[in-house]
Amino acid sequence: MLVAILHAAQLVTLAGPKRPRIGGEMRDLGIVGDGAMLVEDGQVVRTGPSGAIQKVLPPQTQIIDASGKVVLPGFVDAHAHPVFAGDRVDEFEMRAQGATYEEIAASGGGIRSTVRKTRAASEDELLAQAKKHASWFLKGGTTTVEAKSGYGLTVEDELKILRVIRRLNAETPLEFVPTFLGAHAIPDEFRGAPEQYVALVIHKMLPQVADEQLAENCDVFCERGYFDISDSERILRAAQEHGLRLRMHVDQLTNSGGAFLAARLHAATADHLEQIHAAEIAALAEAGVQPVLLPGSVYALGKTRYPPAREMIEAGLAVVIATDFNPGSSPTPSMPMVLSLATTQMKMTPAESVTAATINAAYSLNRGDRIGSLETGKLANFALHDCVDYRELAYYFGVSHLHSVYVRGEQVL
Repeated sequence: MLVAILHAAQLVTLAGPKRPRIGGEMRDLGIVGDGAMLVEDGQVVRTGPSGAIQKVLPPQTQIIDASGKVVLPGFVDAHAHPVFAGDRVDEFEMRAQGATYEEIAASGGGIRSTVRKTRAASEDELLAQAKKHASWFLKGGTTTVEAKSGYGLTVEDELKILRVIRRLNAETPLEFVPTFLGAHAIPDEFRGAPEQYVALVIHKMLPQVADEQLAENCDVFCERGYFDISDSERILRAAQEHGLRLRMHVDQLTNSGGAFLAARLHAATADHLEQIHAAEIAALAEAGVQPVLLPGSVYALGKTRYPPAREMIEAGLAVVIATDFNPGSSPTPSMPMVLSLATTQMKMTPAESVTAATINAAYSLNRGDRIGSLETGKLANFALHDCVDYRELAYYFGVSHLHSVYVRGEQVL
């Protein structure tokens, strides 16, 4: 069936070069006023002014009237932890009373707290909670989500989480991109022997993840008190041997040199980067590593040092922004909230933020040829927002403008 979306106040196409956008390109959204889009068999057929497209419509075309609305590609959330059990509301209250994230983690909370709850949950229980999270992503206009494991930290429980992610792909409208994060923290039973846990990740977890084709990427939390440079490199090189793309949590709480490692390994992304310096920005730019910036976690932890997005853009980096949705340090699935934080706290323009949350994010997940923009041949993943200017999504923070969401041309919300 041919579907025509007509009379959008703004059709934000993100049309442009077939690669991640850098520098001034990040401000070019390819906006069509009184815009229209033709969709057939789940793909974009054509975009342009409504007047021109109306002239070529066959009589059987289904019409969607987008008058007074912005049509935007579905957001691509390139860093999230959507599968876990329980929550960490108690730690949220502890931070409000002055405890730091690091202090809570040292006392047995943080990631290890969620690990205990996730291990105790069945696959079906995890799936039920993750489906609720999936509905939250959709309500923010997100249609693709990178999904990390990392709250199991045993062979059995890491595989359990990745199987839940596979089921989410089969049982929800969203596309979840699976990432193995067995190196998220040292579990309690290995606190005195971290080298044994690293060996477990390399020799037991990675081979089984690869054999069952449960992940496309491998991630490591490269941070003081978690995985140092040496162990991170060993794990990531082993992941490369299994054909996995590399992503890294680096320089979030301290500067440990993780960004230099990401550059040396030519990782797909280096994520967080709150503590990064100019030399590391230059190294990422030279190596073509995409920075994934997570302002929601800075906000939720009550910190004030945000990643230096302006310096990264000026250095020619193809910046990505994402939610870092997780139960502890960033309990938000809302990409519009992240757009607001990127604009107000990292001084990205609204256009740069939209680019970072769509086409650049899609390329960071190796999907830039299929999603992230509304161009001929790409999947018709898009949302209608009840506003007349895309900038309103970040401007009116805490307000949902969402009207409807379409995945492969089918309305799912």
